[in-house]
Amino acid sequence: MKIKEWRCSTISSSQRSRRRRTHSSFGSLVGPVALPFSGLMFEIGPLKFDVGGYTEGLPTLYYFPDSWTKVSNIIFLDSPVGTGFSYAKTEEGFYTSDRKSANQHVTFLRKWLEEHPEFSSNPLYIGGDSYSGITVPVTAMEITHVNQKGGMQLNLKGYLVGNGATDEWYDGNARVPFLHGMGLISDELFQAAKQTCNGNYISPANAQCSSVLGAINWCVIGEDLRRRLVEDHLGELPLSDFRLPVECRDSGYRLSYVWADDHDVRATLGIHNGSIGSWMRCNYGIKFMHDVGSMLPYHHNLTTSGYRALAYSGDHDVDMPYLGTEAWVRALGFSIVDDWRAWYSGGQVAGFTRSYSNNLTFATVKGAGTHCTRVQAQGMFNNA
Repeated sequence: MKIKEWRCSTISSSQRSRRRRTHSSFGSLVGPVALPFSGLMFEIGPLKFDVGGYTEGLPTLYYFPDSWTKVSNIIFLDSPVGTGFSYAKTEEGFYTSDRKSANQHVTFLRKWLEEHPEFSSNPLYIGGDSYSGITVPVTAMEITHVNQKGGMQLNLKGYLVGNGATDEWYDGNARVPFLHGMGLISDELFQAAKQTCNGNYISPANAQCSSVLGAINWCVIGEDLRRRLVEDHLGELPLSDFRLPVECRDSGYRLSYVWADDHDVRATLGIHNGSIGSWMRCNYGIKFMHDVGSMLPYHHNLTTSGYRALAYSGDHDVDMPYLGTEAWVRALGFSIVDDWRAWYSGGQVAGFTRSYSNNLTFATVKGAGTHCTRVQAQGMFNNA
């Protein structure tokens, strides 16, 4: 099994940036279908595709000034096996799970730091968004278990999850209140759901609740809410058609396929010939098993063990609504040390935040969906 790494440092040569980067190290994970390449090229990495200038051939890249690599060394890890340029030498090697992937992440990090000992003393933070709400805390917990066994220590200091999955109770039950708050279902429908479902919107206990939830689904069925709430919806277009606005992320997605399948690009990246076929940004054929429960015990164990945690949520994400994140953070029962307040970017309110004991911080990102750094790139960089 081979896991592909993407290691980035800032392109800037300023001495100040070099000094700041020595202060932190950061692992970025996604999974189990999408890969950290999106984080590298579309969110917090130092390079982006020149969509507006593209005509044909190999896409060109340009420098992105709000990259998090200005303040940290970042490893973007293609995982689980089968995503991106990662691969297995046997069919059995492609079968993986949350726990197995976490173990592989730790094995990779230890081997990588053995080869790059100059980074071993850097504070290590694990981060990711969406399904990584599971991947990140499970990996962080695995690091603590491995460290307890002795040997090479990983200098874990904390973790961060963006619009992260937690469990169906918190994530699923937050969707109906979120849809109402966003004006996507009527007040009458929401009140009917509250009265008949008693706060349980994921497993209806009676026919009335089931009927109301069916009506809610009918209202929003077919809507790609993750995108339509914050950006234009684009139909499927052929790879050769790039007559799209520069700001449309789908254009960059299509360019990524051209770039990643280029022979010279693969040679430069050190991709083994024949290790994978055509590159896929999201591999829906992953042989992955979800084998952990709620993340609440993981968050509790990690934060009460002294690790810092940041849970941030775009306030326009219906898949993992901020209401669900706020609910599980509150369920930990920690005392508030810095109450609800705005945080700013460029003199404008960019979201709201609240800090708790045990070094836990919750924050919203205004106008953002699942991938906050695409909408609030500069604001999140300035507050990184």
